[in-house]
Amino acid sequence: MSRKRKRHPVPQLQGLQLPLEELTAIIQRAEVGPISAAESAKLKALVETFALLRTELQSKQTSVERLQRMLFGASTEKTRKVLGQAPVQDGSGASPQDSSGTDDKREGHGRNAAAAYTGARKVQIEHPLLHGGDACPGCHTGKVYPMGEPAKLVRVRAMAPLQATVYECSRLRCGLCGEVYTAAAPEGVGEEKYDASCGAMVGMLRYGAGLPFNRVEKLQEGLGIPLPTSTQWDLARETAETLSPGHEELIRQGAQGNLVHNDDTTMRILKLTPEQRAAALGSEAGETRTGVFTSGIVAVGDGHKIALFFTGARHAGENLAEVLKRRAAELPVPIQMCDGLNHNLTDEFETLLSQCILHARRHFVEVADSFPEEVRFVLETLRKVYKTDALARKRGLSPEERLQLHQQDSEPVMKALKEWMKVQFAERKVEPNSGLGEAIAYMSKHWEGLTLFLRVKGAPLDNNVCERALKKAILHRRNSLFYRTLNGARVGDIFMALIYTAELNGVPPFEYLLALLRHPEELAANPAAWMPWTYQATLTALTAGTGPPA
Repeated sequence: MSRKRKRHPVPQLQGLQLPLEELTAIIQRAEVGPISAAESAKLKALVETFALLRTELQSKQTSVERLQRMLFGASTEKTRKVLGQAPVQDGSGASPQDSSGTDDKREGHGRNAAAAYTGARKVQIEHPLLHGGDACPGCHTGKVYPMGEPAKLVRVRAMAPLQATVYECSRLRCGLCGEVYTAAAPEGVGEEKYDASCGAMVGMLRYGAGLPFNRVEKLQEGLGIPLPTSTQWDLARETAETLSPGHEELIRQGAQGNLVHNDDTTMRILKLTPEQRAAALGSEAGETRTGVFTSGIVAVGDGHKIALFFTGARHAGENLAEVLKRRAAELPVPIQMCDGLNHNLTDEFETLLSQCILHARRHFVEVADSFPEEVRFVLETLRKVYKTDALARKRGLSPEERLQLHQQDSEPVMKALKEWMKVQFAERKVEPNSGLGEAIAYMSKHWEGLTLFLRVKGAPLDNNVCERALKKAILHRRNSLFYRTLNGARVGDIFMALIYTAELNGVPPFEYLLALLRHPEELAANPAAWMPWTYQATLTALTAGTGPPA
């Protein structure tokens, strides 16, 4: 079947140039009686133009729905939302956007237990009258004993992100000789104005929470503790240099992962020079490529997740190649999860390519209004696959057991989906140039990558973990709009990598950054001992005087 789209003549709609009141009047006259031939022609042209525009939008890559999502963001792509169906009543079905095994969200009350306040200061309060072994004042017979768990109360108060203390050292002058005597400041005061925690907090605010320096300046000014933007940048730059050995170690360990996710998003660097672009891409490509991107790479291995960010002229595939250059030669080929864009691929290193089912699914979601029954079949098929994957997580299956479960439950439904797609074209049920036809063509083209989870243990279904990581960069772009220089982008990449890696591994990122900044020499000497999953053991060993663990 030819893929050339038939061109329809565009109706000459003069009515679009008429005032809305006149068009409304024509419709009102048509409701009560016959209208003239000229008025009928205007209404006919209006209907034909609407039908043509709808057909063209369905066949184009950018639809009105996609444009709305680009501008305002998508609310949800859950199956029940797309198809307008009732939620699953038994709570066992898992859609791709809710892979926990249920479509119902747990209702939360917004309160946290005392154990959640890991960064809070702890104050021990002893009973003023009773001690262990004392007689019970109630029954006067038994004796009281200490309970293992104390009663806990939480008191929360507000304070500035960066606080300051002014030490007023009294001075005395001799009335005769003029000698001045100044009270000694506490130990450590006066050596440096800004504590190491200041750099960690500035990094958290700017690159973790997305607050631009000028907003932090206004906030601090309103709290009576000024912090100029230039000072914030100095703190961030100096802190990033101290943290850089840890960042380099993250890259090295990430290169050894058995699974790597990658993708990129657009970014802006105001002063990216032609020389810097040529150094990253080569002289020839540097002259023709003008884009700037932040690539997100999430590596999984040894039970840990490592998030890396690279901002510059390179695409995600090129940045992945730079990371894989540090991979040990004896390791097997890693699994790579990405979407169908060639920019995400690398020609320098071999990978087992796994492609994102959600990207393929989204093409069908976009045409659900025009092809409801066909889209329902596809989405329900993929729902079954995600339900199986959720079941594997719920049971805590090993990668080998997960693979067997998918081969047993998911492979038959995926084969049925593949046969269904073949029939749509073979029996001319779908026009290849329609929105549904292009969705089927995309899924058919990337079928091998989309179904790697049926052949290789540990292959994921989608690239969600990388998409979530890139939200850090997108948050920065929305609030700060740009980086000024390539060095500024590097500072942001270092902070984002350390902050998000800590979050992925369940470690409070501020506590982690502060630990690294308190031990800069130890970090530089042995960065592997200061990863989010090893630094607490290292701190314990240092406190005990035994040195960092091997």
